[in-house]
Amino acid sequence: MKRILILLSVLLLAVSCRGRVILGDEQFGKYLPLLEGRRVAILSNHSGIVGDKVENWCLRGGQEVTPDMVDIPFGSPSDTSKPVTYGPHLLDVLLGKGVNVTAIFSPEHGFRGKADAGEHVASAVDEATGVPILSLYENGSSHPSEASMSRFDVLLVDIQDVGLRYYTYYVTMRDMMDACAAFGKNVIILDRPNPNGFYVDGPILDMRYASGIGSLPIAMVHGMTLGELGLMINGEGWLSEGRKCDLTVIPCRRYYHGRRVTLVVPPSPNLKDMRAIYLYSSTCFFEGTQVTAGRGTLWPFNIYGHPDLAGGDFTFTPVSMPGATRPRYQDRLCHGTDLRGKPIEDIWAEHVNMEYLLDAFSRFPADSAFFLPNGHFERQIGVDYAREMVLSGASAAEIQAKWKGDVARFKEQRRPYLLYKD
Repeated sequence: MKRILILLSVLLLAVSCRGRVILGDEQFGKYLPLLEGRRVAILSNHSGIVGDKVENWCLRGGQEVTPDMVDIPFGSPSDTSKPVTYGPHLLDVLLGKGVNVTAIFSPEHGFRGKADAGEHVASAVDEATGVPILSLYENGSSHPSEASMSRFDVLLVDIQDVGLRYYTYYVTMRDMMDACAAFGKNVIILDRPNPNGFYVDGPILDMRYASGIGSLPIAMVHGMTLGELGLMINGEGWLSEGRKCDLTVIPCRRYYHGRRVTLVVPPSPNLKDMRAIYLYSSTCFFEGTQVTAGRGTLWPFNIYGHPDLAGGDFTFTPVSMPGATRPRYQDRLCHGTDLRGKPIEDIWAEHVNMEYLLDAFSRFPADSAFFLPNGHFERQIGVDYAREMVLSGASAAEIQAKWKGDVARFKEQRRPYLLYKD
């Protein structure tokens, strides 16, 4: 009987992995020949697992998402008696294949993906391999120095993005493309699926609000992979002084924009499950208000609240933890809303939803300022009209209708650069 159960488990696993998306970093025959005899740098972090393989985990990267998967925390073991072991990182695979890796560039959150949002991360040396890690957040700038650029001939990009304009990995990639174009370096993007690639929504960035959390005139949810976005950056002339980057993209296989796929590691510390990734386009707006989106809890971006928010019986208390060492309202009881029980099909259908922001605004103390005074909300949403529409009592439908023209224009603008069908 035990042997039969093992056989059934193997068969079920084989069925579940059938048709899995093949990532760019798995297709060695397409890019290893381009690295021969060259010094190689990688732009990556903890998400650069080759093939997204992981042991003792009930899901595999690239599988089709089903509703029962969205609330399983990344890294949850299928057998709690055994540790979760992730597959090899691109760095280790390249070194094992004799590639001359001379530098690692790390984006926001650092090479291990544990630093707080926007936290300055020092350069270091990877203890396991001795390869220098050159932080792009050490001095508050994502532009590498001339000394750093002299270390390599070709840059490999392998990092898991989530497809929102204010998710900063693409900004780092754009800055590295810019530097590589200036110094005559080649760039190869090993493409990965966009978990929010099944729709386009939100306004195009008004470049008056360009910043480190949004630096290109693209829709807030752009629906593109990093490979496609890299092609668009080149094609639209978005590098400095009209430069063009010598760019190669290794596309995914079996991927299309409408395909919702699983990830197996959190792409950043506070996106802990697939539900958070889908809600992120709507609940991240709270970062520009007095309301917290749940950093410092086990469910960031699945919940929102404030110590003085009126109504409702859901409460939570943010505490210091890795990736949120000083969360807003730390150790204070917050009242708010829990979205963990909302049907995922509804979240998929609603795309960007301003109802959550308006709900919190309607329950916020009348004598307090709802939006932060630092302009973060405008830098995030990318336009000047949204705040005023909220304050004037506009409905979610009215606000969202305001950017429908931007969505249509961006869909047409991005069309020449798409590598995958919608």
